[in-house]
Amino acid sequence: MTRLLLASASPRRRELLAQLGYAFEVVVAEVTEHEEASTDPRVMVAHNSALKADWVAARFPDALVIGADTTVFIDGHALNKPRDGAEARAMLRRLSGRTHTVFTGLAFRRLADGLKIDEGIASEVDFKVLDEPTIEAYLAKVHTLDKAGGYAIQESPELIVAAFRGSLTNIVGLPVEATKQILTRCGLPA
Repeated sequence: MTRLLLASASPRRRELLAQLGYAFEVVVAEVTEHEEASTDPRVMVAHNSALKADWVAARFPDALVIGADTTVFIDGHALNKPRDGAEARAMLRRLSGRTHTVFTGLAFRRLADGLKIDEGIASEVDFKVLDEPTIEAYLAKVHTLDKAGGYAIQESPELIVAAFRGSLTNIVGLPVEATKQILTRCGLPA
C-alpha cells in the first residue's frame, strides 16, 4: 500500500483531503516559501508547492507526497497571508466590489518510481462592496491571518462574497476534484 503524505501545515488542506476518504499523514516541509507579491502567482504557487513536495519526498522516497500552495491575485500582485489586522483590513478593502483570482499549485512526488506531476488550478471570486462596518464584522468573526487574501470563503461568505466561478475547494486551499483525479492517475483510487 502506498503511503500518502500531505506536505502542508494547513488545517483546511488536511480537512479537504480527509473528505476524499484517503488515509494520509501530515509531514510539514521545513522550507522557506517564496512570497514576493510581484511574482507571477502561477509561478509562485507552482514553486512553493514543488518545494514542499520535494522536501518531504526526499525524506520519504517510497511515499506519494502532495504539496500545495494557494494565493490570491489582483492588480498584478499576489495577496498572501496578512501580517496583522491592519494588513487584513487593507486586503479586504482592495478586494471590495471587485473580482480576483485564486491560484493553487499542486505538486505530486514519489521518488521511488520518478513520479512527478505539477498542476495549477484557478478560480475567480467576486466580492461584494464592503463598507468599514462589514469589514470589522467579518474580521470579528473570522481569523484571517493564516489565509491568503485575508479571508476564508468557507467562513461567513454571506458578508463578503457575491459569487465565484471554478472550484470552491480550490479557493479554500486544495482543489479536491483535481487532487482526486491525480491520485487516481497515481494508482490511489478513493
